Amino acid sequence: MAGHSAEISSPRSQSGGIVRALAHRNYRLFLVGQSVSLIGTWMQQTALAWLVYEMTNSPLLLGIVAFAGQIPTFFLAPVAGGLSDQFSRRRTLLVTQAIAMSQAAILALLMWTGQIEVWQIILLNLILGATNAFDMPTRQAFLVDMVPNREDLPNAIALNSSIVTGSRLVGPFAAGLMLAGIGATLCFAVNAISYVAVIGAYLLMRDLPQIRPAPGAKLGAGIVEGFRYAFGFPPICVLLLLMGMVSMMGMPMSVLLPAVASEVLHGGPDLFGLLTGATGVGALGAAVYLASRRSVLGLARRMALAGAVHGVAMITFAFSRNIPLSLGLLMAIGFTMMMQLAGGNTLIQTIVDEDKRGRVMSLYTMAIMGAAPIGSLIAGAIANHFGTTVAIVICGGCCLLGSAGFAAVLPRLRKHIAPVYRRKGILPAIAEGLEASAEIQVPPERAA
Repeated sequence: MAGHSAEISSPRSQSGGIVRALAHRNYRLFLVGQSVSLIGTWMQQTALAWLVYEMTNSPLLLGIVAFAGQIPTFFLAPVAGGLSDQFSRRRTLLVTQAIAMSQAAILALLMWTGQIEVWQIILLNLILGATNAFDMPTRQAFLVDMVPNREDLPNAIALNSSIVTGSRLVGPFAAGLMLAGIGATLCFAVNAISYVAVIGAYLLMRDLPQIRPAPGAKLGAGIVEGFRYAFGFPPICVLLLLMGMVSMMGMPMSVLLPAVASEVLHGGPDLFGLLTGATGVGALGAAVYLASRRSVLGLARRMALAGAVHGVAMITFAFSRNIPLSLGLLMAIGFTMMMQLAGGNTLIQTIVDEDKRGRVMSLYTMAIMGAAPIGSLIAGAIANHFGTTVAIVICGGCCLLGSAGFAAVLPRLRKHIAPVYRRKGILPAIAEGLEASAEIQVPPERAA
């Protein structure tokens, strides 16, 4: 079974501060390596989006390229989750990072030789997408291996989100400067080199737990069991559906930002970098806020509120023709997006059974990365036929409706969450505070 939940505030977790997960050596190595590598990743993503738009002037092709980079996750993530519960997670991550490094190096070489074409970009994005399908759920489950104290796990998740969003701030800004001054080649080369940091971090880790699959365990049966468990338990099922909706309707806006920067706000790659960076600023603020929380009591309610704000901000952004206003709205969009995605991650990792963690996190990855390409393709097609503004308005409206639906089912989820905490032996420790909490309501006979 999983250890102590993020939903509960314990004396130790309260005293550790905003960076308490850094007490674990392996996690420190991971965070340093990730911080370097992710900056390169965001530089490549920013440069690639601008390059494709510059080559084609087509929002639809922007959607197709994004679709190619993410759709493999929809099909392969469950397999990756099953493997992560049976095989060494570190070895899997070393392989995926080496492949991703090679992909970036090939992009840099094609740009340097002047041989790059759109079909090559789509093919290389498919390869990277298949690699990420194995990397992302394995990396999410690997957090538990690096942070054995479950009380520190929510903080580790939030700090990891801070690094992801911090790199999203630095990477696009640096890419915008490089695109304006040098070109995309250097962005791809820097990304390839940046993988050295995270590969080195994995190699330096020690005393990691060994994966011991159950005797006679079969991959196919394990995947089916993971699906049945996740979608048979209402809190996890609802959270996965919410994550899928947010990814499908919320994330595609980032795919349309090159068109917004060029056609709507009449700017260049430097403005595109600023727009992407503004989203990162907001997301970083949310990640820091989540890391500073000592308990996740009330987090689901805040996620529902964030979803409503997210939808309204997207709709308003669609009609903005003022650069400062657009930047401010993107900060709000980034903040509320991170509140939902990182908050959902924390809640799922809080309640999942330990022996099914890898498989459930693969479904989380599938919801995040697998639904996004479908939304990118839809948004790109809408933008191509009706304009970027209409596409963003439709996506924002769907996010608004999704947050309303999530808020409506929250009361029914509470009765499923409380027994999980009781089974894990932590419900008595918080029983006194439950009456004041709007997050979990414990029936009187269970609180007794």
